[in-house]
Parts: sequence; C-alpha cells; structure tokens
Amino acid sequence: MGIASVREHFADHLQVVERTEEALAENIEECSRLLGAALRDGKKLLVMGNGGSAADAQHLAAELVGRFLQERRALPAIALTTDSSILTAVGNDYGFDQVFKRQVEALAVPGDVVIGISTSGNSPNVLAALQAAKSIGCKTVGLLGRDGGDIAGLVDINLTVPAMQTPYIQEVHAIIVHILCRQVEQQLFFDTPK
Repeated sequence: MGIASVREHFADHLQVVERTEEALAENIEECSRLLGAALRDGKKLLVMGNGGSAADAQHLAAELVGRFLQERRALPAIALTTDSSILTAVGNDYGFDQVFKRQVEALAVPGDVVIGISTSGNSPNVLAALQAAKSIGCKTVGLLGRDGGDIAGLVDINLTVPAMQTPYIQEVHAIIVHILCRQVEQQLFFDTPK
C-alpha cells in the first residue's frame, strides 16, 4: 500500500492507454466519423450500460447535448440509463434483460447509432438492445473490455479496450468518450469543408 500502490496504478493505467492507442486509434476515428455522419443527417445517438458503464453512457450524452470544448448547437444523444420509471417498469414487467431493448424499440429509427458500453462485453441487457437496434436498421458500436465478449462480434464498430481489469477498462472508456466528443465536435462545426 501507500505511495508505491498509487504509482503502480498510474503505471498500469498508462500501459493500458498505450495498448489501446495501438489497437484502437483507427477504430476510434472510424467511430467518430460514423457518429458525425449520423448526427449530420439528423439522426440521434442512444447510449447504454450498467453501473460504471451507465455513468459513461450519461457522460457521453451530456457532453453532446451540452458541449465538450466549443460553443455549438446541442446534439441529440440519449442515455437509456436515466429514466427510473421506465427502468423499473420494464424491469418489473419484462425482466432486467429488457430494460434497454424496450427503449431502443420505442425510440430508435433506421440510421440512428446505438452504443452499448460493457466492460465484459457480455451484459445481457446491452446485447439484447444492440440486437434490436440492428433489426431496426441502426448502426451499432460496442465500447467493451477484456475479449469483447458476445457483443464484439455483433456490433458494426468494436472498441474493445485490451485489458482484463474493470477499473482500467473504465478509465480508458472515459478517454475514448472524450476523444469521440472532440472528434465529432470538430467534424460537425469546425472542419473546413473540402
């Protein structure tokens, strides 16, 4: 414990960040282009996850609806983790595995982007919602960890952080959320048209 433990966490974090940059930089850029194109076309983003991943979903939506670095118009992004009445009604009546799927079925239209966040890649409620999104004609993104789980093979863009421990995966998910927000903001409002 003590200062050595603090330094060890920073060192481990930096190793995961470096591995993620090597593995995912191109996929993150591809994802930002997908998000930017959908938003430019008047579509919306639906984002979900459980626990810390729910917080990440809310963070992403908040940065897009509010602002990230620049003053600009609000962008349509909805975290499916925030309506306690829907979550508890659907959870009670249909089961917790359906809490996001039912919202996707209610809110998504073809061309929307549905983003599932799961450190294991195996969250049943996230997987069910992404399957529903694909059947509607949405584009799908997985912000994942470990080996990507069942979600990795389902989504259009797979952003699997190459780490096994949940805290490091979540820390890098937060970095990816910020990169996506910056890239989307730049594409939509500040890039010079060619």
